[in-house]
Amino acid sequence: MTTPADLSFLATDLDSIATAKGRVALLVPEQGKMDSAARRLNRLTKGAIARLLDSDAFTAAKPGDVTTLAWPTGLEAEAIDVVYLPRTAPQEAARKAGAALGAKLGEAGLLVLAGPVKRVSDVALGILLKAYGYDAQKTRKCDPLGPVRIMCKTPAEVDTAALTARAAGIFFTRDLVNEPANVLTTTEFAARLEALRATGLEVEVLEEEQLAALGMGALLAVGQGSDSPSKVVVMQWKGAGDAAPLALIGKGVVFDTGGISLKPAGGMEDMTMDMGGAGTVAGVMKTLALRKAKANVVGLVGLVENMPSGNATRPGDVVTSMKGDTVEVINTDAEGRLVLCDVMWYAQERFKPVGMVDLATLTGAIIIGLGHENAGVFSNDDGFCGQFLDAAKAEGEGAWRMPLGQAYDDQLKSRVADMKNVGGRPAGSITAAQYLKRFVKDETPWIHLDIAGVASLKTPSTLAPKGATGWGVLALDRLVADGFETTDG
Repeated sequence: MTTPADLSFLATDLDSIATAKGRVALLVPEQGKMDSAARRLNRLTKGAIARLLDSDAFTAAKPGDVTTLAWPTGLEAEAIDVVYLPRTAPQEAARKAGAALGAKLGEAGLLVLAGPVKRVSDVALGILLKAYGYDAQKTRKCDPLGPVRIMCKTPAEVDTAALTARAAGIFFTRDLVNEPANVLTTTEFAARLEALRATGLEVEVLEEEQLAALGMGALLAVGQGSDSPSKVVVMQWKGAGDAAPLALIGKGVVFDTGGISLKPAGGMEDMTMDMGGAGTVAGVMKTLALRKAKANVVGLVGLVENMPSGNATRPGDVVTSMKGDTVEVINTDAEGRLVLCDVMWYAQERFKPVGMVDLATLTGAIIIGLGHENAGVFSNDDGFCGQFLDAAKAEGEGAWRMPLGQAYDDQLKSRVADMKNVGGRPAGSITAAQYLKRFVKDETPWIHLDIAGVASLKTPSTLAPKGATGWGVLALDRLVADGFETTDG
């Protein structure tokens, strides 16, 4: 799996700048002004830094913009990257600046002269997250990345371990979502999660026989057309004694053909990412374990493959969920909600969670409504929902609350069963959420995140190359840190 670049924070040592290898980055907090590190660089480069800071191009720079001086005189470094970043720049600008540097990170490494800039942690996170490449299926691998060293005023105050844990969790999610389906089968996915025991997580895998005994007829109906066995993986992080856990539930459809309701051929290759919800849950659980979070969190993922075959579920079939409700399957391509509903019910029955968040690349309708800028957020609890939205905003991960209501729920009425699995074209993402809400107990605060538009992108984003983004790991880690951690765990 992909690992983040080695990161360290150091006290400023001006004498080591001249011999630094790779790239040297200078953060300039005020246009035209130089701190001690800038003055040392300016002297070594015979005035090149001063000329750059006095130029019209740098005067017009926006926070986070980078100007590069290649093969500078007086240094062993191959380049100097000069970044305009105000002392009190907002988080977005700091991470953008870091990402610009991370995109240039090479084998020889990077030395960052942060000076008085306050958001050095955000600069560092931007560097780590952008310096990612997925090469598992390529014969020519990405060049290895050198170390990232950041010189700042108070290096001891930076939680380097937490930064690295967050990046590692996001990379784990990205790797899983980027994997092709012939590699990341349900069995391989479960094995990757079992390997997380090394981080301190408790991991168990429920096989088809156990799922049948539990009554998970909805989940099993999705995978019955595939040769890959359906599974549910339970990951527990126990960092807060006997407190009831927060539950995270992920849709893990490792490939979605649509089943008998077959998808069009064009773009079907993208359905390797239909396990994005499970990938995000896995990344969050890894992050929590690596940073030793003082919280109890359980992550549950339903792993299935939706394939057409002589044994596949047909449109018009009626299946029985673990809750006991019957579902008329109108469209076998609305399979994610069938997986989630059984795992959600199991989570509530077994763990009695203080709150429950499910994540799924659930509907194309949410992309029509929100594009690729925001995930759709649905909830039965204003306070819990507000906590998540605050966490997402704090981490710069787009999230927008969507409505629920009885009129939408009425679209799920079935003539032959307790409900249908789809409610028609109008408000498709909302009726999907209404379906899931039927499997939420009254006493359980619940959030549904439809991440179909944000889990994987066709173009690069600020913090990620094109492909899997790892959206949600930062927001959910922040949700846990701000609302569910104890002080004495």
